[in-house]
Amino acid sequence: MLISSKDNKKIKKVRSLLDKKESIKNNSFIVEGENLVIEAYKNNLLVELYVLENTKIDFEFEYDNVTLDVMKTMSDLKSTPRMIGVVSMNNNHSTYKKVVILDNIQDPGNAGTIIRNAVAFGVDTIVFSKDSVSPYNEKVLRATGGMIFNINIIIDDIEVIIKKLKESNICIIGTSLKTKTFLQGVEKFDEYAIILGNEGNGVSNKIISMCDKVIKINMSDSCESLNVGVASGIILHYLYKE
Repeated sequence: MLISSKDNKKIKKVRSLLDKKESIKNNSFIVEGENLVIEAYKNNLLVELYVLENTKIDFEFEYDNVTLDVMKTMSDLKSTPRMIGVVSMNNNHSTYKKVVILDNIQDPGNAGTIIRNAVAFGVDTIVFSKDSVSPYNEKVLRATGGMIFNINIIIDDIEVIIKKLKESNICIIGTSLKTKTFLQGVEKFDEYAIILGNEGNGVSNKIISMCDKVIKINMSDSCESLNVGVASGIILHYLYKE
């Protein structure tokens, strides 16, 4: 089927998913470009597929062809992609063993880096606070390199999540430059939740007060702080158990 009208109901529905609230409401988001579409397909999360007319795909999946003009209306990219997929959110609330909690993270690049690091070091769930950048933002998705499909993603009130984790006896570890406890002095838990804070302000005082432990990374006196994406890699690598 070739869709040539920008007012087609399917196309309007896809465009609506560019809005964060609509995306969460429908428990789905869009990915643009062949690489992200294929990663979603491999992880059985691809729901719908729209392909630019006269373009072939290398995997078996039912799809609609669209004209170039229609594809342009569906995309947020400067360069129009050859395909766009609608993907189901991977948000299983029952899996909490190794968790990263993001408190008001704003930079898409940082969020994407943290997701990649989390997958690399065995984290099963990332919780985004409601005031953080959307994990389904196009820049975040690209920064993850497709790794977002390999981890559980939740957007929620992090105070509520922390209380649930405490009920399951999971150690809550905050991060702060003000603490005197270094990362290297913390034992490696089988189950944990590490909290990373806003690029400028860090983890909020209220959230810090809910933590069982608060740590910082030991580093040279000539360096005041690390980018949160870099810090996440160091912390998660230390906590990683092969």
